[in-house]
Amino acid sequence: MRFSVMLSKLGEGMVTSVLIFTLTLLFSLPLGLIVALARMSKNGLLRSFTRIYISVMRGTPLMLQLLVVYFGPYYLLGIPLSSGYRFWAVIIAFSVNYAAYFAEIYRGGIESMPAGQYEAARVLGYSETQIFLKIILPQVIKRIIPSITNEVITLIKDTSLAFSIAVTEMFTVAKAIASSEKTMVSYAAAGVFYYVFNFIVAFVMETIEKKLNYYR
Repeated sequence: MRFSVMLSKLGEGMVTSVLIFTLTLLFSLPLGLIVALARMSKNGLLRSFTRIYISVMRGTPLMLQLLVVYFGPYYLLGIPLSSGYRFWAVIIAFSVNYAAYFAEIYRGGIESMPAGQYEAARVLGYSETQIFLKIILPQVIKRIIPSITNEVITLIKDTSLAFSIAVTEMFTVAKAIASSEKTMVSYAAAGVFYYVFNFIVAFVMETIEKKLNYYR
């Protein structure tokens, strides 16, 4: 196989990897904030439920969760599996998994805020919603960016786990080429793709962190 053809095939797989990455962040970041707020709720039942959810998501392998989300509807409910569901099973599994990690990062950031800021904002007449959205959340985002960046970089590499339910992302393509051509070049090329992707994401996150430097 010509090198240009191999790069073209890897590029197609990379598109799928980027799509998995983007959609996972799109769903898991806001879901993580919701879970974090539920985890800090005054409702004991809600706190217990979210604590169990976070524990299960962080305590079991993501690959196992992928298999459960994909095969669960068939084995538990008898719902036939469609080929189109494979991709969305990946998005669902990745989103609920990463939301658990993001939830704990959010919670740590929110709980690190001085109580005096809440008290001062109440004196100034802010509602609880305004306090959180206008005063607390912007500072929390600034504080948690480094931790979020670590998880985002891990997510880039975790997209390769989609191969477990036959979703053709970049690692799956590299493995197929290596098997058919009996060469490691495709793996090396995939490694470069992953590294460049990681470098770009790290640069973007660092830029965002610098933009938020006024929240000190």
